[in-house]
Amino acid sequence: MTAQRLSIAVLAAGALAVAGCGGSDNNDNGGGGASKSTQPAAPSGGGSTVKLSETEFKIDPANPSVKKAGTVTFKAANDGQTTHALEVEGPGEEKKTSDIAPGKSATLKVDLSKPGRYEFYCPIDGHKQQGMKGEIKVGSGGGSSSSKDSSNSGGGGGGGGGY
Repeated sequence: MTAQRLSIAVLAAGALAVAGCGGSDNNDNGGGGASKSTQPAAPSGGGSTVKLSETEFKIDPANPSVKKAGTVTFKAANDGQTTHALEVEGPGEEKKTSDIAPGKSATLKVDLSKPGRYEFYCPIDGHKQQGMKGEIKVGSGGGSSSSKDSSNSGGGGGGGGGY
């Protein structure tokens, strides 16, 4: 009887090990997985994610950067008291979110396939003119901020120079 229990335990452990080896293909980490060790946190296609906070009347960070050109996913959180939105002007296209209510968030994917600098702003009446704008640096030469998979919204280089 103990031999039978031992056999069942070994089979169960083996089944769990095999099930765990397959990994999860439900992550947005791209197609290859193991061969892309240089950008482990990047979403599919070598893209990046930038997190932005919108308040009255600024977007933080105002000058993020991403290392590689491609699809950039913007995650905009309205941390303010009034309705905001986000518009990004990419090469040959402009994309924007619908209105974002206070306390809510929106996601916007933009094709920034050419290295360079691109403008983003809040398209709600007059908000851009009041300072709700920024510029994202994409691709070559961008090394000063941590742009692996998120914005540089923390300590880093934003404290002294202000806006």
